[in-house]
Amino acid sequence: MVQTEFWVLKNHFEGFPKLSDFELKEAELPALNNGDVLLESVFLSLDPYMRIYQKEKGLMKGSQVARVLESKDPAYPVGTLVVANAGWTTRFVSSGKDLQRMIPDWPDDLPRSLALGTIGMTGLTAYFGLLEVCKLKPGETVLINSAAGAVGSVAGQIAKIAGCKVVGSAGSDEKVAYLKDLGFDVGFNYKTVWSLAETLKEASPEGYDCYFDNVGGEFSSIALQQMKKYGRIAVCGAISLYNDREPPTGSYVQVPMVLKELCMEGFLVTRWVNRKEEGLKALMKWVLEGKIKWQEYITEGFENMPAAFLGMLKGNNLGKTIVKV
Repeated sequence: MVQTEFWVLKNHFEGFPKLSDFELKEAELPALNNGDVLLESVFLSLDPYMRIYQKEKGLMKGSQVARVLESKDPAYPVGTLVVANAGWTTRFVSSGKDLQRMIPDWPDDLPRSLALGTIGMTGLTAYFGLLEVCKLKPGETVLINSAAGAVGSVAGQIAKIAGCKVVGSAGSDEKVAYLKDLGFDVGFNYKTVWSLAETLKEASPEGYDCYFDNVGGEFSSIALQQMKKYGRIAVCGAISLYNDREPPTGSYVQVPMVLKELCMEGFLVTRWVNRKEEGLKALMKWVLEGKIKWQEYITEGFENMPAAFLGMLKGNNLGKTIVKV
């Protein structure tokens, strides 16, 4: 029998997660039936959504790049690399229906882990959030917070490809320097500016056509006041609020929404699952052309999954957070 290790949520999150909320377990996997595939995780993705989607105790949710170890499905021969959503586990059995083939002819010089980030769900989130929700037009001005993170960094570069001016905020001077390297027109450290409102106004005195929001909270309350009339806000996430023990009261968006006739829309990337191939092809093309740069924050060792997850929620990462098994 094949052994697997997996991380479970032992205690429901209360406020910011703790290492003691997780427990590492072992189990034996069942023998394969016809049509089954045995896989081992190679790279695992860590994402902010796990903080709010993990409601039940048990196996932690998540996706991975995995390699086929044994197969009773001719469609997945041994050695095949796929993307799966099997959770925080080292090995698992699949019927094959929930596996996603990686892009054919994946270049040898590109890490396969990018299928979890820039050329995966992360990149698709930026792609559809900007092009479908914000409906960018050349010459517009785009504001992105958490801009050095996995989604924000790709979103900023897509906005530049679309011919827009891009303003990004991040939480350290190192991250601001990274934004400049990515081609952002303006980058600033929101933790050190004396006034967020004045900084946003100085970066774009005319205001913002599109706001790609990864953070929510006070930042967004201030940013809404800086929007142009008929501006569009794509709400991708609200990481500043995920660890609140009680739902926050205020701020209230109705006045700027009405006076500026804004359009604010929350979205999940799964809305465009039928256009996934289109998005991945575009992202791969831009990466190969050098129009999109990528950065990964890699932690070695499956035993370090919880620590890497907490670090990501604290903003320790530059780019996409990955654990290499």
